[in-house]
Parts: sequence; C-alpha cells; structure tokens
Amino acid sequence: MSSFKGKETHSLDSKGRVSLPAKMRKSLPEAAQNTFVVTRGLDRCIFAYPINEWEEKQKRSLEDLNQYDSQNRQFLRRMLECSEDVTLDAQQRITLPKELIAFAGIEGKVTIVGILDHIEFWDPETYEKYMNSCDEPFEDIAAKVMLT
Repeated sequence: MSSFKGKETHSLDSKGRVSLPAKMRKSLPEAAQNTFVVTRGLDRCIFAYPINEWEEKQKRSLEDLNQYDSQNRQFLRRMLECSEDVTLDAQQRITLPKELIAFAGIEGKVTIVGILDHIEFWDPETYEKYMNSCDEPFEDIAAKVMLT
C-alpha cells in the first residue's frame, strides 16, 4: 500500500502537466508502473490513485455499490465520467485532464497533497480556504477521529 504524505505547490503547464514531488514519487509502489487513475475528488480537488490502489478500491468499494440505487448511480457517474489513466512522463510529470482542471478551478499553480493511498491536486487558494474553514481546533478533531 502507498503512503503518500506532505504538501507542495508546483506550476501547471499549458498542457496540464505538473511535476510530481520527489517524495511522493518515492512512495509510488512498483506495482503501479508509474500509472495513476485521476478522477473527481471531494471538496473540489482532483484525486490521483496509483493504478494498483485504484483496482483494489474498485474491488472493495465501487463494484459492491448497488447500481439499481439512484444515489449510487449518480455517485459512480460523477466520479467516473471524467476519470482517466495517466502515466508519468520522462520528466516525472503527471497530466491532469482539462475537464478535471476546470472542475478543481486550477490555474497556473497546483497544491499537491499526499493522503495515504492517493494524491490530491488543488487550486492553492481553494485549498487554503478549505483548510481555514474549520473553526474546530486540530486537537478536538484528533480526539474525535482517533477513538479506538
């Protein structure tokens, strides 16, 4: 399993390419063969899963959704309609699809955040607003989510 972490801001070129931070490339499992599935993320960002992680997520979660349920169909359609497989190029850049760039509101700069099994790509201003939108202290959030 991957273990992506950290945050960096990089430039997005006119072709939608952005350099993947070295520390995140080091966490990319060999099984991924430098390939990601990029898709619509939550909170107006782009998710990038190493292909091997995506295949596991698909088996564990997505394939089990009842497609006769309208909410499940809506979720799958929204998540998968603009999903693509992308492979790092020789300069270790990932190409983000134009539709996803527009969805995330990314222009020029990209904040890249490692979230364990996937990487998120954000418009830097949107990311900053999102992170500042929570008034609850980190310690209180940690106490709630880290219950054993």
